[in-house]
Amino acid sequence: MVLLGATVIVAAGCGGGGQTGSTTSPAAPRPSSSHPAPILAPLRPVWVNVVDGDTGRLVAGARVTARGFVRHGASLFTRRQARSVTITTWAPHYSSRTIRFALDLSRHLTVRIYRTDGQWLMYGATPARTQFHEGISLRPPFRTVWTKYLGTLLEFPAVIDDGIAYLTNFSGKLFALSMTDGRTLWEQDLNAKPQASSPAVVGSRLVVHAMASGRVVVLDRASGRVLWSRETSARIESSPAVVDGIDYLGNWAGDIYALDLKTHRNRWVYHDGCKITASVTVAGGVVYVGDYCGRVLALRRTTGKLLWSSSAGSPIYGSSALAGGRLFVPSRGAGALYAFTTGGRYLWHVSTGGLVYSGPAVWNGRVYFGSYTGTLYCVSAATGAVLWTRYAGGPISGSPTVIDGVVYVGSFGHRILGIDGRTGRTLLDFPHGEYVAVSGNRSKLLFYGWATIWAVEPKA
Repeated sequence: MVLLGATVIVAAGCGGGGQTGSTTSPAAPRPSSSHPAPILAPLRPVWVNVVDGDTGRLVAGARVTARGFVRHGASLFTRRQARSVTITTWAPHYSSRTIRFALDLSRHLTVRIYRTDGQWLMYGATPARTQFHEGISLRPPFRTVWTKYLGTLLEFPAVIDDGIAYLTNFSGKLFALSMTDGRTLWEQDLNAKPQASSPAVVGSRLVVHAMASGRVVVLDRASGRVLWSRETSARIESSPAVVDGIDYLGNWAGDIYALDLKTHRNRWVYHDGCKITASVTVAGGVVYVGDYCGRVLALRRTTGKLLWSSSAGSPIYGSSALAGGRLFVPSRGAGALYAFTTGGRYLWHVSTGGLVYSGPAVWNGRVYFGSYTGTLYCVSAATGAVLWTRYAGGPISGSPTVIDGVVYVGSFGHRILGIDGRTGRTLLDFPHGEYVAVSGNRSKLLFYGWATIWAVEPKA
């Protein structure tokens, strides 16, 4: 049965824990003179609140489907002797959730569901690696909610889903942290030191590239238990790009894989021959990746066939970003950002005078990237014209990220800046930072230092 604002199973936006509906048991039918009424166990009401798991607010229009209930008129009741019930909750733009819960004395239950567009499932926010998350609207000023020390270098950001952050440190330990208070829900040693990539969330699974062992490892998100793993030909430094159940990745041997996570088999392998550290970019039917020979490759997603290859002048360390029909490629040794069409035609490049390790962020027709000179650049995506620059306090190695119109960048000056993406005005100067700057969900952002995370939320 589907209930919309029922008096007992209460959809969020229709009532809280104090809303009781009908609290009296339905009247028993009047017995006839010839047939005495059956003796039934008394009935008790149950109330359910459905709330947004990220923000804690009641979800308007939430629906509840219940099993194990007795219907009486417009209300639902449990038998007094019932020990548990099963309910499914969902709402437009939210993932559904089915839970079985034991009935307590109060008969009140809060169920958390999460907006699918507000989760951070892989490095770069999307398979196109734009480093822009359109589903999060949080801006400075912030206050710190909790901090967490994780022992050693945090080079890549966490991915976040259903209120849990997943990340690895340099020693190869994988953590699942509560976004509410930062407590460790579980920890798994991947035996993969060094480790320098983000995981990816794929349904109830977590996909991790264990750098030192060169293995793709798939774990159960709830427990951290390793389900299976698959070896590649060399170390893997790229973060997973999972599209339609296929994990696309490159490794140090210069091999590019399309690994089917359902069958555990490779759909195809392309042998490039040059070291790959960059995370693979996927958009439409094409896979893009840069290599240490200074080439950016475009492969057909279904077959791995090479479509085109273009030169970016020097080894490519960071990920490329694709937006608006253009591919933006960081050229490390050339100290420049290159732009190509999706057909491989060179458009423009911007030189910085220092190494360019970081992959770019793309937002609102602008591209943001950092240099080892310590300068953050904002350039026109169409022409490459420099619109503004800001000094970040030290060399920039990690990718900038755009959230709600604010560009966040970390630097070896041990700080994170939040800069208005349009004007270049500094909105935030956080006194900690190192490689990457930020990831988050719809209620909190995570700022990253050398080995410590700070969870922040807007002061307002």
